[in-house]
Amino acid sequence: MSKKLVMGNAAIAYGAIRAGVNLVAGYPGTPSSEILETVAKENKYNIYVEWSVNEKAALEVAAGASMSGARVMVTMKQVGLNVASDPLMCLNYVGIKGGMVVVVADDPGPISSQTEQDTRHYSQFAKMMCFDPSSPLEAYQMIQDAFEYSEKCGKPVIFRPTTRVCHGYQTIDLLEDRLENTPEGFVKDSSKWVIFPRLAYQNHLLLEKMLLEVSEEFSHYRFNEITGSGKFGIATGGVSYEYIKEIIGDRDDIRILKIATPNPFPSALALEFLSGLETVLVVEELDPVIENELIKLCGVNHLDTIIRGKRTGDITPAGENTVAALSKIIPEFLNENTNESTNRVLNEALPELPQRPPVLCAGCPHRASFYAVKKAMEGKKSIFCGDIGCYTLGNAKPLDMVDTCLCMGADITMAQGFAHMEPDTRCFSFIGDSTFFASGITGVVNAVYNEADITIMILDNSTTAMTGHQPHPGTGVTMMGNIVDKISIEKVLTAIGVNNVITLDPLKLEEAITTVTEISSRKGVKAIIFKSPCIAVTKPEKALSIDSKCINCKKCIRELGCPAIVLKEGKPFIEASLCFGCHLCEYVCPVSAIGNHNPEVTV
Repeated sequence: MSKKLVMGNAAIAYGAIRAGVNLVAGYPGTPSSEILETVAKENKYNIYVEWSVNEKAALEVAAGASMSGARVMVTMKQVGLNVASDPLMCLNYVGIKGGMVVVVADDPGPISSQTEQDTRHYSQFAKMMCFDPSSPLEAYQMIQDAFEYSEKCGKPVIFRPTTRVCHGYQTIDLLEDRLENTPEGFVKDSSKWVIFPRLAYQNHLLLEKMLLEVSEEFSHYRFNEITGSGKFGIATGGVSYEYIKEIIGDRDDIRILKIATPNPFPSALALEFLSGLETVLVVEELDPVIENELIKLCGVNHLDTIIRGKRTGDITPAGENTVAALSKIIPEFLNENTNESTNRVLNEALPELPQRPPVLCAGCPHRASFYAVKKAMEGKKSIFCGDIGCYTLGNAKPLDMVDTCLCMGADITMAQGFAHMEPDTRCFSFIGDSTFFASGITGVVNAVYNEADITIMILDNSTTAMTGHQPHPGTGVTMMGNIVDKISIEKVLTAIGVNNVITLDPLKLEEAITTVTEISSRKGVKAIIFKSPCIAVTKPEKALSIDSKCINCKKCIRELGCPAIVLKEGKPFIEASLCFGCHLCEYVCPVSAIGNHNPEVTV
């Protein structure tokens, strides 16, 4: 045993390793990315680890391994589950052999996502067991239980940590007695592994029966519990449970129901909790899942208990719960004075945090890519469809170059819709190299097949930048550390039938502007690959500076929005510690006041 301070995602990884996981596959996405990365880093047991091209591929790779008897884990964030939903729904009907845990990190806020969707609904929709840890320590312990339940029932399970559990830290006793799981291999049985309508019907009946049995088991599960007593009840789960405990401290005059398995719901335990209570406050993130279950139980069992929460407006329907917000809500529910209800209530007003919207990094080549297209399209009717990644930040002023952003890969297909309806408009799509492999290729096939008139801009910075610089098929490195042949985006495009494919460096601005102007004027599907490495994975150049020739026109600030260029005593000034020497501002300056005037200054 070793005691270690670990992030929640690392705790999940350590728990999976101890549970004898044989294969881990996933697609990077905050707040889930560090789970797979920790398994790869701590891989002393011949565990196969891969970043798959997308979540659907990851789930299907894991499904095959599980049917061979391997214990498998799949990692993604909540929107990634949308991509994996097709195999997920079918797999729960077919079943698995080796334990299979699908870790889906939800992002209340949202902090780094385009939606706040609640994965607990997916577990209900897919009729899957769902585990909802409240802390890193609980996540470490619970994911081992998740493998056990999955294997015992022959079904995949969902493991749903939220951002504050994923990225919180806790000291954990890491146990060394790893379960050694040796897959027996795939045993052919088409009556079991090949899904047909009749089999789906029969398995659906068995699935419903299993969920009822597991619901009863979950009423005795160690992480579902009732504590305290009294006339007031609070039902909660996930990290909200920790917030409640922090607020009420050692008080035992409040009855608390903690739900760690929202599906199937531990109804027997919940009925025990509801017995004799007049009013219950439900505190959860994100949607009223526990609240709905308690309302249903009250209706079916003719209970008079009043259930309050999101549906009654007592708890916010969107965003995260916080100790500060709940410290006002809980005393109101208990009919107590906020300052007297508990010494743990936060009474001091905290200063408001400054608003710091995300921006493209100083020296980011995407800034040059957007600027080149912007200059090329001046005075022309055009639409710019964006995607999910660092390049989404091209929407910020002064660039203002992202007109739409829906989901991964949608830029290429949405641009086609605009082009078919507005033939007099030049329609652009912007997509990154990792996203191109994840979900862009299908859109290109659709564009070529349906003769769309669009220009695809692929911003290739040789990494998956926004989620932590993970490798992808175009980098030539796998998560197992193997060096493999890079998959060429240019060759993929050519093979699909894109006849006009140009690769160039966006930091060569004049060439980039000329190329965009010329290529975008051609009919049909054409593609420009702007290839320049992310500043986080390449060595910076000498920092630039601004000399006395500056006429204070501020064009470098007004047109680029680079964080390295600031105002100092009313004039533009380059912070050497931030400048990566990309020279974009040098191209923009009308009087050549920017350059390497201080060659001894390094970044």
